[in-house]
Amino acid sequence: MSLSSQFFKYQAQTTPHPIGLQVRKARGCYVYDHRDRRYLDFIAGVSACNLGHRHPKVSRAITRQMQKYGHVMVYGEFVQRPQVLFARRMADLLPDHLNTVYPTNSGAEAIEGSMKLAKRFTGRSKIISCFGAYHGSTQGALTLMGNEKNKQSYRPLIPGVAFIRFNDLSLDAVDRGTAAVFVETIQGGAGFILPQLEFLQALRDRCTQMGALLIFDEVQSGFGRTGKLFAFEHYGVVPDVLVVGKAMANGFPCGAFITDRHMMGVLKEHPKLGHITTFGGHPVVLAAACETLSVLLKTGVMDSVKAKEMLFRKLLNHPKIIEIRGIGLMLCIVFECDDVAARVARQALKNGVILFFLLFKGNMLRITPPLTVTTDQIRRGCKLILKSIEEVA
Repeated sequence: MSLSSQFFKYQAQTTPHPIGLQVRKARGCYVYDHRDRRYLDFIAGVSACNLGHRHPKVSRAITRQMQKYGHVMVYGEFVQRPQVLFARRMADLLPDHLNTVYPTNSGAEAIEGSMKLAKRFTGRSKIISCFGAYHGSTQGALTLMGNEKNKQSYRPLIPGVAFIRFNDLSLDAVDRGTAAVFVETIQGGAGFILPQLEFLQALRDRCTQMGALLIFDEVQSGFGRTGKLFAFEHYGVVPDVLVVGKAMANGFPCGAFITDRHMMGVLKEHPKLGHITTFGGHPVVLAAACETLSVLLKTGVMDSVKAKEMLFRKLLNHPKIIEIRGIGLMLCIVFECDDVAARVARQALKNGVILFFLLFKGNMLRITPPLTVTTDQIRRGCKLILKSIEEVA
């Protein structure tokens, strides 16, 4: 039985029609199939491999750590160098009150931990999210999802969650019973919608006034994807809690929530082990995270993101494309009809480019290549995308 046949027979599926690309290897901005055909990767593991596949410095950091130790104890009990170094470096880079890091296995787990932290710290139960939001697929994160179609089959979910509209200044729902407001700094699944500065400022002021925590979800937009380390830096509005994941370790499974030491301390007592994770903060993963951070900061890879964005916008010019949304290398192509994006993605794969649709929008294709993508690769990829659009049209 072929490997592909075993995939469909033994492995759980997430859609009726998986892409089914049989991967042999990946390096840089390319993925290779079992026939050694090369594909230009314009999704980077859904914004997870910001430095490309198998970045040599990250790979060496992983190997060095594996030669010392792997998993030795649940998070928070033993002093492990990769955990300490990553936490210290993040504290040095972020605003003063974002000084304590709780590493997790994923962005979704970091959202879950943040929900618990908000309730525990404020003593309140009401949580607010945004219509169109996506924060993960676990039960708590799913409750925060702002798309009823995707969560109606799993009700009842966690009670006490209300919704506001992204970029709407009507914030009366944020009241003195609100523990926290969760907001993606850039809405992902809804179509890479950028926030208006006035909205973020008003949200910050309202949360401060009402004693609610403002929690930014930067799982997808973080670690250089927008041209800055985190998207909130474009706006000068600082959250009480920052949630990260995806590209944190350049494709290895991780996440984290970051806040003030005093606030994080409530998870230590009453009860003890207020949030506990076996593999969160895995030393091999955080060795990768430390090196990923070093490469982002020392090589200037983020400095070229804006120019690459502009090149994409210049080259992706076609009558069927009605808009290019997003910022940096967090972009999406917007078509007029709902079924076009999936058809173009399938055709682009045949032509040698990996694309993917957005979670809630059938008329949008994500463009989230590694930040290390070259201008030549952008030119070649855009040419193949336009060819694919023509063939579908």
